[in-house]
Amino acid sequence: MTNVSKRKEDIHLVNGSVKQSTWGKAFNSNAVWEEKDEFLDVIYWIRQIIAIILGVIWGVAPLKGFLGIAIFCIINAGVLYVYFSSFQQIDEEAYGGTWELTKEGFMTSFALFLVVWIIFFTALHYD
Repeated sequence: MTNVSKRKEDIHLVNGSVKQSTWGKAFNSNAVWEEKDEFLDVIYWIRQIIAIILGVIWGVAPLKGFLGIAIFCIINAGVLYVYFSSFQQIDEEAYGGTWELTKEGFMTSFALFLVVWIIFFTALHYD
């Protein structure tokens, strides 16, 4: 893929104004989301990134059991809640309420977290 075609994917002209890429909007406070699915995709992928990072940390620091799972759930839900309510300041009701946004992609991120946690823990601490 050439640099020019990649640039065209990132920025599109819409009615004379510049449209940001999805990830560009994800890291800008109070971004305008034209499509609901676009914002939900960002929520989903942020959860996956959090799951990988926390899975590696939990595996390297030999955290075990229910405490590790509980802390993951609290951090995962808390970070995303702060993201969409404070950073993006979106209208939660437009997306089905706070609960719908909080659980968007949670189970897949939980499964990914467990896989990464188990792999790192086993690789580093298994006797």
